[in-house]
Amino acid sequence: MKYYIIAGEASGDLHGSNLMKGLYGCDPEADIRFWGGALMDGVFHAHQKGTGLVHDYNEGAVMGFSQIILHAGRFLRRFSDCCRDIDSFKPDAVILIDYPGFNFRVAAYAHAKGYKVFYYIAPKVWASRESRVRKLRRDVDRLFIVFPFEKAYFEKKQVPYIYRGNPLIDAIDSSPQLKLDRSSFLKANSLEDKRMVAILAGSRKSEVSSMMPVCASFADKMHSTPEYADVVFLVAAAPSRSIKDYAPYLKGREEYLKVVSGQTYAVLANSEAAVVNSGTASLETCLIGTPQVVAYASSDFNFTLARQIIKVDMISLGNLVLNRKAFKELIQYHFTADNLKNEICRILEDSEYRAEMLSDYAEIRKALGGSGASLAVAKAMVSELRGR
Repeated sequence: MKYYIIAGEASGDLHGSNLMKGLYGCDPEADIRFWGGALMDGVFHAHQKGTGLVHDYNEGAVMGFSQIILHAGRFLRRFSDCCRDIDSFKPDAVILIDYPGFNFRVAAYAHAKGYKVFYYIAPKVWASRESRVRKLRRDVDRLFIVFPFEKAYFEKKQVPYIYRGNPLIDAIDSSPQLKLDRSSFLKANSLEDKRMVAILAGSRKSEVSSMMPVCASFADKMHSTPEYADVVFLVAAAPSRSIKDYAPYLKGREEYLKVVSGQTYAVLANSEAAVVNSGTASLETCLIGTPQVVAYASSDFNFTLARQIIKVDMISLGNLVLNRKAFKELIQYHFTADNLKNEICRILEDSEYRAEMLSDYAEIRKALGGSGASLAVAKAMVSELRGR
């Protein structure tokens, strides 16, 4: 069968690549065309010849209300290109992975044209923009959810769904980065064996621009404190970002603020604590087991609008799974260098506080189910298409 998959950011590329492995395993005749990134492209070339990648998400994903408005023309051109390409490929299923701003429009088009539409990793309509539930019911044949707390919500909203666990567990437990011993990691990145704190500033340029000025100031404050003068702050750069995006924040801080590219899991595993941009990265940090503080900041315009539509009290997926705060969230005006320093110092110094957080992490992992989610979802999709 033929599958057309659309992922628009780093987390979607990760989950898309694991889903593709499952589809190739369940359907030996699978023919896949996709929007994604290097991970999905690698899986494609391991199973098919030719070119499957239509659009690389690194070529300019946007987020936030103001960014979408500014880039509306480019957005519409990509949507038109996508629709034409779907019609040319004529897939048995269009599989949408998160990325709701774009994928809801694709779902409406694909449904109207008679294609089977699967939505993998549900848009977070339970947090904001609940009006989109109507679109899920109208345009999506089957929703594939990844959090246990979503089951009751979508049952109440009468959206047909399938739950087979969370694919992040597979992605993390099988990652070669976590099999690398500390000495090898240090040698590969020309690092000394010192105490380390990770900084995950996000995969988008706008996130880096919002996060890094505060994180750099936080690193300055920590470094100027005698007991933390030997701590190295490792910025885990996403594959979609270049060193140029971080260069303005490194000048004069080269001794204690360093960038490591494309090794986020290894950076987390070798750090005693982490400052993490909200999103999938915070849940990855839970599953890897690094105590963290989540931080988020946006423009005043975007933040004011977001406050009007976001319905949940917490923004981190790990906290939402527990329905309580396992770790602190510093949002917008609370995201300051001083607040970061206070929280990271507590994580480093308070053994009881640290142990309690790690205990909550174990509870989060248990709640997400065991391994094999990606393959189970692929099997469910193939069964749906075969009418079983």
